[in-house]
Formats: sequence, C-alpha cells, structure tokens
Amino acid sequence: MIAWFYLLIASTCEICWIYSLKNFQFKKLLEFKFSLLFTDKANFMLLVPGLGYILFGVGNIICFSKAMKTIPPSVAFAVWMAAALIGVKLVEVIMLKEPVSMVQLVFIIFILIGIIGLKIYN
Repeated sequence: MIAWFYLLIASTCEICWIYSLKNFQFKKLLEFKFSLLFTDKANFMLLVPGLGYILFGVGNIICFSKAMKTIPPSVAFAVWMAAALIGVKLVEVIMLKEPVSMVQLVFIIFILIGIIGLKIYN
C-alpha cells in the first residue's frame, strides 16, 4: 500500500515539475545577478521555477523508483502518467480557469477507471 502512496507523491511531483518547466524562463535567467539575489525580489523570483524544476524532478524520481520496488513497472508507469495527466488538467481547470468540455470529462473518467482497475487487479 505504501508503494501506491509513493506513486501518488511521484505524480504530484510530476505535475509540479511540469508547471515549474512551464514557468522557467531561461533567457531571463541568463540576466540573473547573484549580487542582487536577496535584495531584488524579481531577481530572486527568476530562480524559483528552476529550483522547483530540480526539486520536483528529484522527488519524482525518488518516489517513482520506490513505488516500482513493489509495483510492476508497466503498471506503475501507467498509473503515474495517468494520475499526472489528470492532475495537470485539474490545475488547468481550477487554477488557470481553462475551459473543460464534456468529452474531456468523459475521457478523464475513462482514465480514472483505468487507474482504479490497475489498482484493484494488481
């Protein structure tokens, strides 16, 4: 059961990693000045997505590898990716106010049914 919890944490880290990557601004990071790290908030905020990218990426790898010690890799990967897909869509709808259609909801329900099925029959 703890492996499934690790898989859920890995999926959550994957979602956060995706949005860290989305907000990462490499061109602006090249203009970063270490001398203004703690004095200029805008300069400090350039680092946040990069740090999130690293931390959530490492957390994702650690939790996913721990989950795969007891869950077969094919099942772990399918559930991890499906949960991350659903999580990304939820963030888009709830936080970013993106529209969602009935067709999308139907397919999200299909994905959830797949996750539940893999959990029950594994």
